[in-house]
Amino acid sequence: MGALQQVLVVDDGVRAADRSLAGELAEMGYASVTASLEAADDVLAVIARPAAVLLQAPSSRNPAYVRLAARLRAQMRDQGIPVILINEASHRAGAPIDLRSRIGAYVVSEPDL
Repeated sequence: MGALQQVLVVDDGVRAADRSLAGELAEMGYASVTASLEAADDVLAVIARPAAVLLQAPSSRNPAYVRLAARLRAQMRDQGIPVILINEASHRAGAPIDLRSRIGAYVVSEPDL
């Protein structure tokens, strides 16, 4: 059975169906792991290398999300892991987020046992 690459989604805990990235990621062949802002570092420490980190901020100017995004970008740059800050308001308003071009649409497979 193949293993899906994981994407870490950091959000504010509000996970309404019209704002959820999990469905979009699943359609692209990714497994998503969702964490709060406060737990993001702890989750990163225990999951396998993520394909990307998506920060779903309540607003584009939320300083905590902006700081975390900047720190993670610097930390993950050498590993080639994209860190994407998503403005929650624009996502909810129906603005498309082109995740496919930003993180790719591929699945890492392991051989069947």
